[in-house]
Amino acid sequence: MISFIVQAAENFCIHQIRAAYTIQQLPSKMRTLIAYLDIKDTIGKEHRVYVGCDDVLIQTIADIFLGEALSNRETLIDMLLEATNMIIGSAKVLAEEQLASSFTILTPHLQEDTPLTADKHYTFRVADGEMMIAIKAL
Repeated sequence: MISFIVQAAENFCIHQIRAAYTIQQLPSKMRTLIAYLDIKDTIGKEHRVYVGCDDVLIQTIADIFLGEALSNRETLIDMLLEATNMIIGSAKVLAEEQLASSFTILTPHLQEDTPLTADKHYTFRVADGEMMIAIKAL
């Protein structure tokens, strides 16, 4: 499942942000906005997927989608939630195409200031910013 999410995040970097990226399989140390979205696979396993972007990247995404060079916090949160939906929705489609299996996705939420614990972490460096993808079993 995480492989589809990482592939979807790569596609987001390529097709939406339109910038080169690098990936590291380790936790990010950035201060960032983080969203989470719960998913459930066809055999009933549930996971929480986290997507976080630092200020530079989430502002870049807002500029790309909204044409806003300087967005307020509420707009940046909305863009993070939308980017999370796009990435995980794309991962769902990839899983259906490649495995003929699926998972359900719920509504994304903003992660409050609680510590983030996850089973797997990936850090993307893209467009002078950073995006974090993490997943944990529930």
